[in-house]
Amino acid sequence: MTASVSPHPVERLLDSEDLRPLLPFLYFAWSDGVLASGEAAAFRGPLLGLPGLPDDARADLGSWLDPEMPPTAPALARLEDAVRTMAMEVSVSNLTDFAKAVAKEDSVWASDAGRIALGRAESGLGVMADEALRHLRQRQPYEPEPARVPFNVERLREQLALPYVELRDDLMGLLATEEFDFPPETPRAERREQTLECLHILARKGIGGLAFPTEFGGAGSPGKAIAAFETLAFGDLSVVVKFGVQFGLFGGSIHQLGTRRHHEKYLPPMIALDLPGSYAMTEMGHGSNVREIETITRYDADTDEFVVHTPHAHAGKEWIGNAALDGQLATVFTQLHVGKEDHGVHAVLVPIRDSSGTPMPGVRIEDNGAKEGLNGIDNGRIWFNQVRVPRENLLDRFAQVTPEGEYVSAIPSAGRRFFTMLGTLVAGRISIAAASVSAVKSGLTIAIRYSSERRQFGPSGRPEIPILDYATQQRLLLPALATTYALHYAVRELVDRYDHLILSDRLQEDGGDVEAGAAALKAYASTHCIRTLQACRESMGGRGYRADNRLAQLKADTDVFATFEGANVVLLQLVAKSLLTEYKETMGDLKLWGIVRFIADRTSTRVHELNPVIVRKTDPEHLRDPEFHVAAFRYREERLLGSVARRIKRMLDEGLDSFDALNACQNHMVTLAQAHTERLLLEALQRGAAKAHSPGLSDTLNTLCQLFALSRIEEDRGWFLESGYIEPAKSKAIRHEVSDLCSAVREFAVPLVDAFGIPDDVLKAPDGLKGSD
Repeated sequence: MTASVSPHPVERLLDSEDLRPLLPFLYFAWSDGVLASGEAAAFRGPLLGLPGLPDDARADLGSWLDPEMPPTAPALARLEDAVRTMAMEVSVSNLTDFAKAVAKEDSVWASDAGRIALGRAESGLGVMADEALRHLRQRQPYEPEPARVPFNVERLREQLALPYVELRDDLMGLLATEEFDFPPETPRAERREQTLECLHILARKGIGGLAFPTEFGGAGSPGKAIAAFETLAFGDLSVVVKFGVQFGLFGGSIHQLGTRRHHEKYLPPMIALDLPGSYAMTEMGHGSNVREIETITRYDADTDEFVVHTPHAHAGKEWIGNAALDGQLATVFTQLHVGKEDHGVHAVLVPIRDSSGTPMPGVRIEDNGAKEGLNGIDNGRIWFNQVRVPRENLLDRFAQVTPEGEYVSAIPSAGRRFFTMLGTLVAGRISIAAASVSAVKSGLTIAIRYSSERRQFGPSGRPEIPILDYATQQRLLLPALATTYALHYAVRELVDRYDHLILSDRLQEDGGDVEAGAAALKAYASTHCIRTLQACRESMGGRGYRADNRLAQLKADTDVFATFEGANVVLLQLVAKSLLTEYKETMGDLKLWGIVRFIADRTSTRVHELNPVIVRKTDPEHLRDPEFHVAAFRYREERLLGSVARRIKRMLDEGLDSFDALNACQNHMVTLAQAHTERLLLEALQRGAAKAHSPGLSDTLNTLCQLFALSRIEEDRGWFLESGYIEPAKSKAIRHEVSDLCSAVREFAVPLVDAFGIPDDVLKAPDGLKGSD
């Protein structure tokens, strides 16, 4: 642009009878401050070329249609006032009729040629005529009435905090202190030091010992320990993961795999953090396939010692928390050789560093260095070169080696022994599921509060509206909010079941459903967390990209949850295998000949003929009916179970190896596991709604149930259509119902995230604080 002043004053335009009908065209052409050359050409052709237009009017009009000569802001404001006044006096639905209504009877614009020229100009302008005229006529600002929250937010917060409300409140207060505040640009070395200091604070307060027996300095409450882990995940996730490494993995392995002599010697200093430790399972060459790890431990009967050795470079332990700097003792998972027998994977305690921080003889350690996230954790690699440890260092709850070199175990099968050992460590998967839910609660709190305050665009003539009023924003965030509530209730139920079995010492006998549930919820919750945090980031635009709003750090820190404590795709296959038998199935046990036939027969009796009336019903009452939701989820799960069982049986009958048969059905099995998990989530959320203490709260949670169920059916509508469970019209009706439910949930979305109970000084996101601008 070469000038900032229109060559003709606006009064000249307003006083021209010949140009008066064109005023709204000119206003909307310049309303955004720019007249594109294409728009100018679309105007100039039909308008300036119209025969009969006086020369002076043609010249004035030409100057207003020059993209290089914009009107001043005061001139445009004068033009808007004049056009608005005219619009209030004329009742028409488009700009062409508007021009005809204000034109003189003998005006060139009243002729057939004039009407054609006006129509072409309106088409070239590209505005929606009815919306443009509403913009001109609506003077009064639009202020929506404040939504009435149909439930008591504090009562819901109290319900969500159950059990261990006092513990959660105390930890929230701790997370708000300066010691637990990690500025975004803290260097890695400082972040590691601060993370370790936070762990010492937690240890001094007894938080690290919550899961362990009181006789060794603990509190005897595994449920409290998971509640602490879950609550700490509202803060810096390096702290919670290092907490999990020290007290969950390292301490938990000693407690669950060791015997009393190990407990007496190691648990008190471990709980006090006087003995920092590591959990060395994963190897460079073997991640999920723990059964085939290559570190070797052989028993030397002459010295009554175990000799731990890394046979080659790729058998080194990888990504071991606490290894690079802080760990002194490691639980090392290794192949145990006694005499000429290989007895499979066992756990041995191996000193890796002395109290001064120097690696022990025969132990080589490398720092994994900078990572995508969790840079407060000192992950490292470890290799062992003929490292000798006393025989007593074998964690021997399930197998012992006598001084004479005799291997003894009450569990005769090496495979069964292996999975029994891993089953005792199920708390890690439950904890990651709980931490994933906490992290996504933080992300949704930030994004939904911001979206309720951030205003952009809006109806013509009205103020800008909150972006949470937009259907796309609701679709991005609110089904995820419903899923988060479902996960909350499902994880809490699983923790309660786990706590009960541990305290009654029945986890080994009756814990099959807990093990499968932990695998299912860990996989589903961590995937949901990763996807939802990305949605939260996108929902906030550039503000979500800011480091101080925490979404970037949350995304980076939780990304590893997809593979931490078991890769999600492997865990989902474990869930599917557990569904293929009435017995506690073990990962890697591929002998399915007998159980597949049993499951195929059982499932075939449960799949009934579909009712043609039901598959076509589209009324909202039916679509929101919880019985329809449960029936749909159960049907999907059972049909997938039956079909995968029949596929595997057919392949085995045709002579295919069991490994190849399962490999061919992997995607099918993962889909089955996901369907099973979503059914668990739906039923948990429905139970949570049923237990609500007031009708308003129950109704709100039931609305979340409806949104969760229908959004999941919509997401998997391809399967439901292919299976004949719904017809296209019903699929379309479900899509509309999800949108309506999103609109309903939007009215109390902010109170729903407020009920998560995350204090502002813990959330620490400027755009996610209560009442932030």
